[in-house]
This record gives sequence, structure tokens and C-alpha cells, in this order.
Amino acid sequence: MREWPADWEERKRGKNCAMCAEGRPSENQYGIRIQAGEWSDSYLQRVGSVRGYSIVIWRGRHVAEPTELSRDEASGYWREVLEVARALEQRYRPLKVNIEMLGNTLPHLHTHVRPRYLDDPAPFGPLPHGPHYAPFPEAQLRADADALRSLLGS
Repeated sequence: MREWPADWEERKRGKNCAMCAEGRPSENQYGIRIQAGEWSDSYLQRVGSVRGYSIVIWRGRHVAEPTELSRDEASGYWREVLEVARALEQRYRPLKVNIEMLGNTLPHLHTHVRPRYLDDPAPFGPLPHGPHYAPFPEAQLRADADALRSLLGS
């Protein structure tokens, strides 16, 4: 049986939060920023199960759950999540876009936005997650990031 880390409550309050510590980089080891919003930063991921996989990261004070946001913060954050989802729809023309929130590993508010395609590896369930995928080709990744920035007006 898996147990939650002993310091989980401290992590939820921001202890050693990697997303807070990194600031707002234009790139990190996981992705390339495609939008620097008022409430969030969005990153096209370097590795993933599907092309276009992006993560939107809350950039205000440390927050672990969306329920901690004020009405204005929540409205702004979700608006930016939906802007990224719309840009992914325009760029990739997927059959579906999944918007997922977990935070079970890293308790900082962030949202996974994943296009779903005809050749989807799990059409009726969640996409596999993890580091076992090969990185997307760098030239393709950079071209996709540029196109998404253009669609997002970034």
C-alpha cells in the first residue's frame, strides 16, 4: 500500500515547491513556454504521450488546490487554461482535448492539457503518464511552440 509522504501537508503549503522556486522561465527541463499570462505560464512539453501535450502552471502565491483561489483568480486562471486548449485545437485538430488536474506528486496548482487523436493509445481512458517516452524532435517542438505562441498572441 502506498502512503502519502510524512511532510505532505507542508508540501501543500509550499515547502520545497519546485514550481515556485523556478520563477517564470522561458524554458525549463520539461518544456518551452508558449504563454506568459497574467495568472499562469503555459509550457509545451518536451516529452509526452501525445504531440501538443502542455501544462499550465499557476504563477501567483503558492496554491495547491483550485479551491484556494479567489473568484477573480479562478476566473483568470481558467480563462488562460481554456486559451491554451483552444490554441491546441487550432494547431493540431485533435478529436478531443483533455484538461486534467492531479497534483498528487507535486502539490502546486497546474493543469495538464492533452490533445487526443485518432491513433490514441488509450481512447476511452487517461493517457499513460511518465518519463518513459522519447523526447519530441527538437525542430518539431520549436516549430510547434512558435505556432502556439502566435495563436496565443504571445
